[in-house]
Amino acid sequence: MFFDSHTHTQFHAFADDYREVIDRALSRNVWLINVGTQRDTSARAIEVAHEYKEGVYATVGLHPIHTEKSYHDIKELGTSDKGQEFASRGEDFDYDAYKKLALDEKVVAIGECGLDYYRLQEETRDKQHEVFLRHIELAKEVGKPLMIHCRQAFPDLINLLATHYSLLTKPPGVIHFFTGSSEDARRLLDLGFSFTFGGVITFARDYDEAIKLIPLDRILSETDAPYVTPVPHRGKRNEPAYVVEVVKKLAELKNGSTEEMEKQIFQNAKRIFSI
Repeated sequence: MFFDSHTHTQFHAFADDYREVIDRALSRNVWLINVGTQRDTSARAIEVAHEYKEGVYATVGLHPIHTEKSYHDIKELGTSDKGQEFASRGEDFDYDAYKKLALDEKVVAIGECGLDYYRLQEETRDKQHEVFLRHIELAKEVGKPLMIHCRQAFPDLINLLATHYSLLTKPPGVIHFFTGSSEDARRLLDLGFSFTFGGVITFARDYDEAIKLIPLDRILSETDAPYVTPVPHRGKRNEPAYVVEVVKKLAELKNGSTEEMEKQIFQNAKRIFSI
């Protein structure tokens, strides 16, 4: 059994064939979590999860880039092979609305939440901090781990998590698509966090040292589909079935077999997300 801990098959990119994509993953023994980034994508992730008895789950949260209206080139964000552009509508974090979504039995984590300082405007920093802290409070109230996004903001992220350590669940959650330093990884390990790695590790060597540092019981696999397609599927839309390539690379970097890594990651996911 494989596990895609962070994907987005509820996004518009899969509007015409999300069932086929999910069925293809399940037929290849891949379970998955569709991650919400705003209220509508969070609610949609839950709807999709309820179409399946097992193997498909959801998270709910407000991505930091959506806390303010902004413009993004996905290629510059490092999340696509092609330069797709989109405008992010700003959304205020409605705690009660997200709590209602979070209580659904198919919801296994709170997020995608966190900090993103790419093209940061100074007035946006405080709002990102405020919204992230509300996610931490929500995770504590509903007893579910965090699904954290962090880009160019690890010192502030770690300081916020350390300051509010008493609010963190046990286990506290995962750092998705980890891009920090080895020292960042050590500090986050001390706080109890686990880490997801995706398709980028199949064609870039930037994350090898962090992967070698992190214990096996703190490693998860992801696709972040439809973005960051792994080798040998580069140039195609990413999808959960491709997480197998990520697991193969993780096994190589940890000097183990794909079968051992596959089993370990599946156990990690079930433990962290209480599945």
